[in-house]
Amino acid sequence: MKLTIIQPCMGRRIGEPYIRTWQMEPLAPAVLAALTPRDVETRFYDDRVESIPYDEPTDLVAITVETYTAKRAYQIASEYRRRGVPSVMGGFHATLASEEVSQYADSVVVGEAEEIWGQVLEDFQARRLQPLYRAPRRPPLGGLKTDRSIFRGKRYLPLALVEAGRGCPYQCEFCAIQSYYSSTQTRRPIEEIVEEIRGLDKKAVFIVDDNIVSDIEEAKKLFKALIPLKIQWMSQASVKAAQDEECLRLMRASGCQGLLIGFETLNPRNLKLMRKSFNASQGGYDAALATLQKHGLRVYGTFIFGYDHDDEDALDQALGLSLRHDMFLAAFNHLLPFPGTPLYRRLKAEGRLLYDPWWLHPEYRFGMTPLIPKHRTPEQVHELCRQGRAAFYGLRSILRRSLDFRANARGLFGWARFVAINLTMRRESVQRIGYPLGDEIYRGRLLKVGEAVQRVG
Repeated sequence: MKLTIIQPCMGRRIGEPYIRTWQMEPLAPAVLAALTPRDVETRFYDDRVESIPYDEPTDLVAITVETYTAKRAYQIASEYRRRGVPSVMGGFHATLASEEVSQYADSVVVGEAEEIWGQVLEDFQARRLQPLYRAPRRPPLGGLKTDRSIFRGKRYLPLALVEAGRGCPYQCEFCAIQSYYSSTQTRRPIEEIVEEIRGLDKKAVFIVDDNIVSDIEEAKKLFKALIPLKIQWMSQASVKAAQDEECLRLMRASGCQGLLIGFETLNPRNLKLMRKSFNASQGGYDAALATLQKHGLRVYGTFIFGYDHDDEDALDQALGLSLRHDMFLAAFNHLLPFPGTPLYRRLKAEGRLLYDPWWLHPEYRFGMTPLIPKHRTPEQVHELCRQGRAAFYGLRSILRRSLDFRANARGLFGWARFVAINLTMRRESVQRIGYPLGDEIYRGRLLKVGEAVQRVG
């Protein structure tokens, strides 16, 4: 049996190559490849960095689908369907919008793949592939493997992605993570994480957990175990990390270079509506950021505009916080309702979705606000985001923030790297705006399951 695993890109513009900036090794295909029996001939193609050879012989195609890549995933599946090749789709979007995905995939995997992928392949080989496979439970992560051999020869950042845990216990209204994992988290045995990192050929690691400090005591044990490895690592965390200085000291000692932290808003009413009031109960963002900076930890802060209680000072507050504390990076994004989230259901019930579904609408482009904000127009929210990015990534701002030698720029090499990364973010923040979802040069029609097709060749 021949299996082809595909990572779709977000989309493509006519006559332009895909954006080449932050392509990292995608972890989900490596996990899927490791779950696949050795007697199955497996190939992997990343639509972001290479062309897909549709005419290469294969029996089954497996596609990991996120909301931003859904339209492109359906185009890819349609091309294989024209060649008589069935597709299986899994991932966040396949779980949160399974009814939609089932129109374009011969089989949909809902939930995590560990305990059902073997059954999918067995059923396919026995010619009894089911239209839907649902994970019976959240699988334990002990024994988790990745097959990184599928990345050979591809151009990725020299950064390895590693899982320490999956999910997040918080219930933020807008977050697809809490919907996918039902606000739960599972964790890998620490010794297995250490063993995996020790076997990598890279010394820079991104720990992909959605909240590395959700279990603070377990996190401390992990950080202690990472110290002998002498690696550099980054991850995502809640602002609550700043409450525990022992945790921050261990982070720094273990090689932590920085954290992505969702500040989202400085408005307490917005935080309550987001179900993220815990952000406001830690003594304030200023105190948290000062503590993080004291420990030499870089911060990538994210902010959301378009929530119901945004006031006239929303941008000034977010921008002021990010510049006052010399954040390493910052994102100024509009509110985006992902399918399956409480936010999506609320906005749909209130009749406030401009495009439903926005990820398939022919007029939607990256950066557009697909909802009706309460106190601004969608265009005004878009402009707030643009102004925030322009100010934060302005040349004067980059230079001033580069002079933070405690966290942002440690030594001459660190200073040069800071400037290079910020200039890249400055360029990409412009490149992505208006980018299509799906391939603009795609000439075919999206083929749904069961439709008669004219086979290519």
